Amino acid sequence: MHYALRDQPVDVPAATPAQLLDWARQHPRWLVITGAGCSTEVGIPDYRDQAGQWKRPQPVTYQAFMGDALVRQRYWARSLVGWRVMGHARPGAAHHALAALEKAGRVQLLLTQNVDGLHSAAGSRKVLDLHGRIDTVRCMDCGHRFARADWQRALEALNPDWVQLQARTAPDGDADLDGLPFAEFRIPPCPHCGTGVLKPDVVFFGESVPRERVQRGLDTLAQVDGVLVAGSSLMVYSGFRFVQAAAAAGLPVLAINQGRTRADALLAAKLQADVGQSLQALVQGLGAGGG
Repeated sequence: MHYALRDQPVDVPAATPAQLLDWARQHPRWLVITGAGCSTEVGIPDYRDQAGQWKRPQPVTYQAFMGDALVRQRYWARSLVGWRVMGHARPGAAHHALAALEKAGRVQLLLTQNVDGLHSAAGSRKVLDLHGRIDTVRCMDCGHRFARADWQRALEALNPDWVQLQARTAPDGDADLDGLPFAEFRIPPCPHCGTGVLKPDVVFFGESVPRERVQRGLDTLAQVDGVLVAGSSLMVYSGFRFVQAAAAAGLPVLAINQGRTRADALLAAKLQADVGQSLQALVQGLGAGGG
């Protein structure tokens, strides 16, 4: 679902780090919603600028991927190159801070719109991967799932001439690789059924988030004192809906995000600062960094 920004920015109360700490003390249990801003510091690019607008062409849609073999060839060729960054990314300050806050009992659920798996890699256990995980490949015919690292080896074995190509890293394991003979790129068969369409196990644009994931996030709102948004513009409805529901339930929502968000009109306050540094400071302020 797309969203047209308001012509005029909403005047959101500005929070300071001290006010963030006060908010956290007054609201001890949180639903945390994270986005690309948590992972940009570790080299994974984001899609949008600080005004919430696209910085690059919109990603491939589910309908195009499933309906056109050439689209799939182009996707997996670019992914072969882009996986070099995504597949080796390691958690950064924001991921480690949220894991510490969960360990301290503050995070009831970490609902992430990212697909990089870095929250889990940092030690968070109460993670809801709303849009799935890019480190898994799924056969859309037989349902077989397997590791993206294994798929990378299969892609490289069938396409040795593509292995040495270089391109600028793009969001979600993509790379800016264009103008090449993508029709010559070979996609390995499903290792289980041999015939199905292979797709990363993530929710593409134009594809619905599984209902049980949405329900788990909504159910969590009855168990928390507030919602903390970290590094997300919330421009995609699948994440924005949880702030809508929180506001309707009377829960205070505070955001740490540099730039506009779709939820600005619903926020109690917004701290426009580096998300990793801000969350690390919150860990220290709450004394949540102990072993």
